[in-house]
Amino acid sequence: MVSNGKKIVQMFVALALFLSILASATNVSAQDENVLRVQTEVEIATLDPNIATDGTSMEAIAALQEGLMTRNQEGEFVEAAAESYEVSEDGTVYTFKLREDAVWSNGTAVTAHDFVFGWQRLADPATAAEYSFILDTAGVKNAAKVTAGEVDKSELGVVAVDDYTLEVTLEIATPYFLSLMAFSPLFPINEAFYESTDGQFATSPETIISNGAFVLTGYTPAGATTDLTKNPDYYDVDSVSLDGLRFQVIKDSQQAVLAYQTDQLDVTNISGEQVTLFSADPEFRSVEQGYMWFISPNQLNENIANTDLRLAIGKAYDREVISNNVLKDGSLPAAYFIPQLLADGPDGTDYRDVAGRDLMSSNAEEAQAHLEAAKEALGTDSFTLSLLIEDTEASINVAQSLEAQIEATLPGVDIQIEQTPKKNRLDRMREGDFDLGLTRWGPDYADPTTYLQLLITDSSYNDARYSNEQFDADYAAIQTGDLVLDPEARFAKMIEMEKLALSEGAVLPVYQAASAVLVKANVDQIGFYTTGTPRIFKYAVKQ
Repeated sequence: MVSNGKKIVQMFVALALFLSILASATNVSAQDENVLRVQTEVEIATLDPNIATDGTSMEAIAALQEGLMTRNQEGEFVEAAAESYEVSEDGTVYTFKLREDAVWSNGTAVTAHDFVFGWQRLADPATAAEYSFILDTAGVKNAAKVTAGEVDKSELGVVAVDDYTLEVTLEIATPYFLSLMAFSPLFPINEAFYESTDGQFATSPETIISNGAFVLTGYTPAGATTDLTKNPDYYDVDSVSLDGLRFQVIKDSQQAVLAYQTDQLDVTNISGEQVTLFSADPEFRSVEQGYMWFISPNQLNENIANTDLRLAIGKAYDREVISNNVLKDGSLPAAYFIPQLLADGPDGTDYRDVAGRDLMSSNAEEAQAHLEAAKEALGTDSFTLSLLIEDTEASINVAQSLEAQIEATLPGVDIQIEQTPKKNRLDRMREGDFDLGLTRWGPDYADPTTYLQLLITDSSYNDARYSNEQFDADYAAIQTGDLVLDPEARFAKMIEMEKLALSEGAVLPVYQAASAVLVKANVDQIGFYTTGTPRIFKYAVKQ
C-alpha cells in the first residue's frame, strides 16, 4: 500500500510539473512563435559574468553580453566589441580598438572603461570571484598579485587609453589569449549601472543591461524559467533571426521529452533508454563535448588522504558500463583527465593520441590490492564514504552504477549517495563538505592547462585539496617559465603532469561527455562547442 501510494503521489507531481511547463510555454508561443525554447537540466545560478562558473549560466550570459571577441557561424574567433586589434612584436601587448556603434541596452556607449572595470572587479579579492584565475591564465600583467591581494587592482595590466582604445599587457606571450576574450568572465561591466543596482546587480531584468544579441525580460536566480528578447540596439542585430529565447529547467528527461513531443520545447537533452528510442529520429543529434566527468576525492578526509584508497576506488568501476549501458548518449569511457579533441601538439597530433587513453584503467584485482594496502595503513577493515551528486537524472543514474560497482569490487567499502541541487553541490565541494564528489569540468580554452590548473595547490577549483610540489613546479614552468617558449618540451611536460596526478588518484575520471539532443527540424544554426561557452544561440534560426 505504501509503495502504491508513493507511485500515485509521484504521478500527480509529474502531472503537475508537466501542466506547469505546458501553461508557461503556451503563453510564450502565443506571444511569439519565433522564440527558441531550450531545456536545461540545471538552474541558471547567476547572470553576473564575474561570478558565473557553470556552463548553463554562461550560455545565458553569452546571449546577453559580448566580449572583445566572439565566435562566428563557423566557430572561428572574430572581433565583437573590438572592431580591430594590434599585437606587439613580442606578443605581450594587445591594443584593441572598440567599435563606436556598440551600446548598452540603456543607451550608454560600450567603452574601454567598461572592460577595465569588469576585469578589475574580477581580479579584486573583495569580489571573491572563482574565475579570477582566468586573468592569470590569460597572462595579464599582475593578475596573480592582484587576486592575492599583494597589489591594488589598479595595477592590473589593462588600461583605457581613451574611450575606444583598450590596452592589455601580458606577463608573457599567451598562445590562446584571443580565444579567452570571448569567455564570459572577461566581459565588460558598466560601472555606473553596476553602482546603481545597490548590490543587486544581475539578479533581475531591472538590474542588468546587455551589449549582446538579447536582453533579459524574465528571471529570478535559480528559477525554473529565464526569458530573453531580441536586443533592438545591438550593433549586429541584423544577424539575429530569433525574437527571443526561453531557458526552461526540466531535470527529469521523461518530462522533457514529453514537453518536446507536445511542442513545448525546441531543444532538449535526452539520456538512457531514450537515446536508444530516438537514435534513428532525424531530429536526434549526438554532440561531443569537452566536459570531463570525474570523482573528486576530498583529501581533507583522513581516509581519502590515503593514496591507495583513492586508487582502489578509481580502478573499481568499469567506465564502459557507465558510458555504454547507463548513459548511452555517445559519451566516452575515460581513464584520462584531459579530453580528446581539446588541443593539438606542436606537430598537429591530438594531445590524447600522444598521451594515451589508459592512465587509470578499470582493474578489479589491482583495485582490491590497493584496498588491502589502505586497510593495513589505516588500521580498519571498512570505509563508509558519501558520494555527493547533483539531482539530475544522468548524475543519479551514473552514481547508482558507481555505488553498485565499487561496493561489489571492494568488500568493506560502503558508498552512500547524497543528491542535492547543483548549486548546493558546488558550494559544499568548495567548502570541503564532502567525501567523494561526482563533478565535471568544461574547458575554457584549447590547451591542457585548462584542466591541469585545477590541481595546483592554491587553485580555487582544487576541491580535492590535492597538493604535490613537483606538479606545482611543473605548472609554473609551462605557464611562466622556460618551457613557455619551447612548444615540444611544454607539451611533453603536460603529459607528465597528467600521468603524475592520476598515478596519485588526484581525480578519478569517469567519462568524457557527449550530449544526446533532440532539435526540432525547423531549428538550425545553434553553435555547439567543446571549449568556452557550450552553446551559442546568436545565429540560431527557427523557421
